[in-house]
Amino acid sequence: MTVPPIDPFHALSISKLAHELAAQGRSIIHMEFGQPSTGAPKAALERAQHVLATDPMGYWESQALRDRIARHYHETYDVSVQPAQVILTCGASPALVLALLASFVPGARVAMARPGYVAYRNVVRTLHMEPVEIPCGEKERFQLTASAIRALEPAPDGLILASPANPTGTILSADEMQAIVAVCRERGICIISDEIYHGLSFGERAHSILEYDPHALVVNSFSKYFSMAPWRLGWLVVPPEKAEIAHARMGNLFLPPAALSQHAALVAFDGRDELDGHIETYRRNRDLLLQALPQMGLNHIAPPDGAFYIYADIRHLTDDSMAFCKRLLMDTGVTTAPGIDFDPVDGKFFIRFSFAVNTALIEEAIRRMVPWFQEQAARTHKCNALQY
Repeated sequence: MTVPPIDPFHALSISKLAHELAAQGRSIIHMEFGQPSTGAPKAALERAQHVLATDPMGYWESQALRDRIARHYHETYDVSVQPAQVILTCGASPALVLALLASFVPGARVAMARPGYVAYRNVVRTLHMEPVEIPCGEKERFQLTASAIRALEPAPDGLILASPANPTGTILSADEMQAIVAVCRERGICIISDEIYHGLSFGERAHSILEYDPHALVVNSFSKYFSMAPWRLGWLVVPPEKAEIAHARMGNLFLPPAALSQHAALVAFDGRDELDGHIETYRRNRDLLLQALPQMGLNHIAPPDGAFYIYADIRHLTDDSMAFCKRLLMDTGVTTAPGIDFDPVDGKFFIRFSFAVNTALIEEAIRRMVPWFQEQAARTHKCNALQY
């Protein structure tokens, strides 16, 4: 068996170039990653400082944190999760690996939306499984549908679901999620739900898959809503019948996550007022960008219901999103993510904006980008006219 090839994360090379330009004195606005510009909640920082001063720490999985996460599912979604079903991980990425390893064997076929987070298809491939990408366009708000899953022949072994989704921020309605669960139950498809952006909604809250399917697996993290990305702490919820398998793989592959992060995360649950204030910042950023996009000639998007992304169609300007993002960065200092990270087929026509930065930076980015996009459109129109 050969080592499966996987695609690079192209936004990383864009970011590397941005940091090189910043080192040369350029003013750079980072909108390439889904990384909150805010830090961990104040109470979490205070707890971490106390633990650093008083506890030598070691390998450890906090039972209190597992208990608190289980209680979170009862409080937020009115579902019952036992602490033994919660596995603490070093971020959401190991949680995704564990979910796949606990559910499938090499050769399994795992379906997912296209566009979707770059790691889905690459992790599936790395584990010698087969990604089955379902094209989802503007008509479907770039989201999976029950009808699309029903149409797959043969039925895949698994499905990765994301709501709010990356790169679009779209949220599945309760009715559509229930319909997806019904199709998957009928066809014997195991669901893994990536709920890392839960808590970041601008209207109706996102529903957890556990409200409709107690046998699904849930990936989540403290990186997004809790604003603790550098702390590298996430979790996986597994059904009781998979708990032993998943815990064994966690211990052998990754060991427990950092003890300091677990101490801080436990009290982060008590910082809701502070964390909900971040959502209002994202809402303001989202509104500013949505107002500016028509001025930039970007009229084909799915307005984000949650997370902090806008996925925009730029096919009227380019068929090379990677080169386009580099040119945008070089000319304006604004860093974005090329669509090819999220869609290997049509991503060449899209870019993703992250509005997780502070509002002043969003305002400055808009000031730089509006005339630049208008100039690109004028040049494209002129070139097209010269061809006739």
